[in-house]
Amino acid sequence: MNTPRVLCFGEILFDLISDQPGLPLEAVTSWTHYPGGAPANVACALEKLGTSAGFVGCVGEDVPGKELVDLLRSIGVDTMGIQRHPTAPTREIYVVRTADGDRIFAGFGDRDTAEFADTRLQANLLPVDQFANADYLVLGTLELAYAETRKAIERAIELADQHLVKLFVDVNWRPVFWSDEEAARRIIQAFVQRVDFLKLSAEEAEWLFDTQDPGVIAHRLGSVEGVLVTDGDRGCAYALGGNEGKFPAFKVEVEDTTGAGDSFVAGVVHQLCQQGLQAMRDRTVAEKTIAYASAVGALTTLRPGAIAAQPTATEVEAFLYLHDGH
Repeated sequence: MNTPRVLCFGEILFDLISDQPGLPLEAVTSWTHYPGGAPANVACALEKLGTSAGFVGCVGEDVPGKELVDLLRSIGVDTMGIQRHPTAPTREIYVVRTADGDRIFAGFGDRDTAEFADTRLQANLLPVDQFANADYLVLGTLELAYAETRKAIERAIELADQHLVKLFVDVNWRPVFWSDEEAARRIIQAFVQRVDFLKLSAEEAEWLFDTQDPGVIAHRLGSVEGVLVTDGDRGCAYALGGNEGKFPAFKVEVEDTTGAGDSFVAGVVHQLCQQGLQAMRDRTVAEKTIAYASAVGALTTLRPGAIAAQPTATEVEAFLYLHDGH
């Protein structure tokens, strides 16, 4: 197995997705289990695109945990950084869907959010050697909600700084993981000051910065190398390598939007690994990177689930060929 160029840090879980789109939680009669968790989704998408990835996180010593680790290995994701907790369970989250495919996170059944294994990641067990050879560390913000895993995040960032690993953060704001929204906002606002690349949804950008303009956000953050603001079927805006622009969404028949943003992140990171940072200063390269990432995201919405729906590099290239000129 290749040494991973990208380390994806955080949660891996099962999304229990409603089989009855349009119905509220209490009216749903059956659920389908789909593997998920934003950093795990990114790792799998990167492998499918051809960039080596490793996952760092914690699962339970249970059947769901084993199934998730086996899945990562089957896709080719390096699992050296996975810890197993002897008593805390692997996380499962209920997801209801609107009639047009958008998802709404609906809680953890009868468990408290802090009971799951991903909240117990140990800083002293991180795969230190892998940071020496990685180019990017991809993080979300969900795990900042838990003291133990937050210490592991701090250690991971220390290791990234030590080895000149670029930090790519997808805010991925999910109120259901936090007990106090205002405390969460303060923690996340401080956290994103340290990143090299930041991806936000339009709603997250408003929530954290009172603007959806990536150029304004990049200016406020100062040393950031890229800010990407996605807005579903309205496309995205970007500030990347000194270039700014907007890119319209590809028109596709959406089945399920779960994991589309994670696939977009993987598309950007894959292109950063392929092209190199300096190339992003070229406006054409920057725009093609966003087009590529948008295609990866669009293709992921065509089938249910996050990981199962992810495209290969060949599928992305074919899609872009067919949609040349948008």
